[in-house]
Amino acid sequence: MRILGIDMGEKRIGLALSDPLGYTAQGLKTIQVKNPEEICDKLMDVIKEKKVELLLFGLPRNMNGTIGPQAKKVQEYAQRLKSLSKLPVDFEDERLSTVSAEQVLLMADQSRAKRKKAIDRLSAVIILQSYLDRKSTEKNKG
Repeated sequence: MRILGIDMGEKRIGLALSDPLGYTAQGLKTIQVKNPEEICDKLMDVIKEKKVELLLFGLPRNMNGTIGPQAKKVQEYAQRLKSLSKLPVDFEDERLSTVSAEQVLLMADQSRAKRKKAIDRLSAVIILQSYLDRKSTEKNKG
């Protein structure tokens, strides 16, 4: 099952895609947000091109676990895309995904400019891989 991992930001949207068996997440691309009205169209293009079967959104909860304004925006986009694509939607807690991505890029000795270009896509990979690992663990327990 192809899963599209989505890290929604104000200026950029990072995308990751699972392998067909749902074991690994690979970085796909970063979409620059110039006009918020175009976001769903751009994501629908990716969904069709990659034959996506599930949409996974990183949900930016507050550190205390509550849903803030950014998480509500993500939920609104998720609902819109669910209606347009007719695909199931799920969410993964992304509280520290950007921090983790930044640390990975720093360890790889990436320049600030390269980190800025890669961070959203890498955050999407971390979100999706976390989801895949959790689902695999749940399946093995059950």
